[in-house]
Amino acid sequence: MMQFLLPLLVRMLASTWRLKPSGSIPTGPCVVAFWHDEMLPVWKLFARRGDIALTSKSRDGGLLAALLKRWGYVVVRGSSSRHGKEALEELVSWAEVRTVLVTPDGPRGPRHEFKPGAVVAAHRAGVPLYLCMVRTRGIRLNKSWDRFLVPLPFAAVDVLISFPITIPKEADREEISDAIRWCQDLLNRL
Repeated sequence: MMQFLLPLLVRMLASTWRLKPSGSIPTGPCVVAFWHDEMLPVWKLFARRGDIALTSKSRDGGLLAALLKRWGYVVVRGSSSRHGKEALEELVSWAEVRTVLVTPDGPRGPRHEFKPGAVVAAHRAGVPLYLCMVRTRGIRLNKSWDRFLVPLPFAAVDVLISFPITIPKEADREEISDAIRWCQDLLNRL
């Protein structure tokens, strides 16, 4: 019952939001990364395009996957702690031909710590990486690990989209680590 009811309630709430992207919405092959606590407005902004979404294999990931499928996403299941290698390989393949969306600090945190997956996927696929941040009025779920943000009904939701970030094909491990730290800093400052 919850697997049907919760996605329905989120879809109804999200239909009232006034999404305002700032920056160009990426199209074509790329990776888009955003914090786990700000995921709902970003998922909604990119809905109905046939993009690729990464969700965890957890029960919560299953609820999110049900919502995302209704929003027209192709869902890949996996995380850094469960089936990470397989999920990363699948994301790289998809990123070569489609837009892939990921939360680099999910599904269990730490909050706003940029894990390597998004940068590595963009690097291996040879596609740009975009970062998104959300600004809106909403309710923070303080008991969740990420202080999850639920925008209020009819809220204006600003989604800030970065310029395309390119990780050179010849980048070595140290340069990729630097790119991860740089992306974390930029996503926290957008």
